[in-house]
Amino acid sequence: MPRSTSRTSRTSGTRIALVTSAPRPDTSTDRDLPFLRDAVAATGAEAVVVHWDDPAVDWASHDLAVIRSTWDYTWRTEEFLPWVDRCAAATTLANPPAVVRWNSDKRYLGELSARGVPAVATRYLPPGTEPDGLPDGHEYVVKPAAGAGARYAGRYRAGSHGAARAHIARMHAEGLTAMVQPYMPAIDTSGERALVFVGGRFLHAVAKNAVLSHATAWDERKVAHPGVRPWTPTAAELATAEAALAAVPVRSELLYARVDLVDDEDGTPCVMELELIEPNLFLALHPASLPVVADVIASAARR
Repeated sequence: MPRSTSRTSRTSGTRIALVTSAPRPDTSTDRDLPFLRDAVAATGAEAVVVHWDDPAVDWASHDLAVIRSTWDYTWRTEEFLPWVDRCAAATTLANPPAVVRWNSDKRYLGELSARGVPAVATRYLPPGTEPDGLPDGHEYVVKPAAGAGARYAGRYRAGSHGAARAHIARMHAEGLTAMVQPYMPAIDTSGERALVFVGGRFLHAVAKNAVLSHATAWDERKVAHPGVRPWTPTAAELATAEAALAAVPVRSELLYARVDLVDDEDGTPCVMELELIEPNLFLALHPASLPVVADVIASAARR
């Protein structure tokens, strides 16, 4: 990978950028970031928190840039993905650009299913596609193929198609591909589980409650991780998460990953989301994981 002269000629110690987004009313605050910065600094590296879209940042002056909470990227992909390429041309970026591009479109769920990984069944409706055949026999969810934090996600009763079609039309007008998925009833009872991996190894897990209710409008801001709490994953959950990561078609090392699971009607864990770009790692719930993550980041920067 090409590197600029300013980086290769620098003689100071290891410098790491923890990449986030500028504060905005419509994005959450990354409460783990100050603690992660301090933990990385405790390894002897210099850790700085920077905004991905700050034109003043010299990415070549860093040994590693770690995407952490660029939580505005899903509605700025036309700016974000070119930045990913520019940053990776100047320094090492984690996760790598090919991984970021693949994971930025939830059509990856179809690829996981095709590779034999249990995943929530998903139908994709790109702009110009008529929203015919919406479910009549079960509840369903409509959301964008490029989205995070349940943004633009709505839950609909079986046969309730008028509002869903209007929802899809709005997304199409914004150039977004819509996804239609069955609502997984187990979310209301057993919740959703998120398994975090760092440096290729399982780190910790959390459970969280359902995000969507019928009373929540699709364009309303949601609480992304309601009722989040520590969780000990089952053997089946670990196996599904590991299978999902093994099925990622991009052959690049993953510094971090989060696999979100929900049970199907038979109790089988299925992939709801595979988060390889800017997942919340829930370090505040697992403070013992902080030095582990910091050591992995520092080691990656020194390679």
